[in-house]
Amino acid sequence: MTLAILRSHQLFVKMEKCSFGEQEVKYLGHVINHEGVAVDPEKISIMIEWPKPSTLKTLRGFWGLTRYYRKFIQNYDKIAPSLTNMLKRGCFKWNTCSEAAFEELNKAMTRAPVLALPDFSKTFIIECDAVGSGVGGVLMQEKRLIAFFSHSLKGKN
Repeated sequence: MTLAILRSHQLFVKMEKCSFGEQEVKYLGHVINHEGVAVDPEKISIMIEWPKPSTLKTLRGFWGLTRYYRKFIQNYDKIAPSLTNMLKRGCFKWNTCSEAAFEELNKAMTRAPVLALPDFSKTFIIECDAVGSGVGGVLMQEKRLIAFFSHSLKGKN
């Protein structure tokens, strides 16, 4: 069916770049299967083995990798502020708060849930919470997690 549609529109595929009938697909750092979307275990092992950042560049690498997977981590923006603040020019100072945030993010990434794929024919449930320093939410469908949202509030917000 798929190949017939491609042919009818005069589109071509490179067979060495295609796979059909797979039970699981790795795509852009995610593993997608019948259960839903999960973080790529290879990326998690990279995060777990990441040495304690000693420079701004290594901190940016770790922070960027965890930030990419923030929708898998509940309260991401509550965990990461001490690391985020260190990303500013001249603010890199490793201390007990940044050490705790680094360890907590590592732990949180190892517990990242498999997120369900949304079914737009069914009802969505949004649970949200707000405090003076941030907002957060969980998107669910039939008691299955679809995504987490977390955002720190600053200044005028």
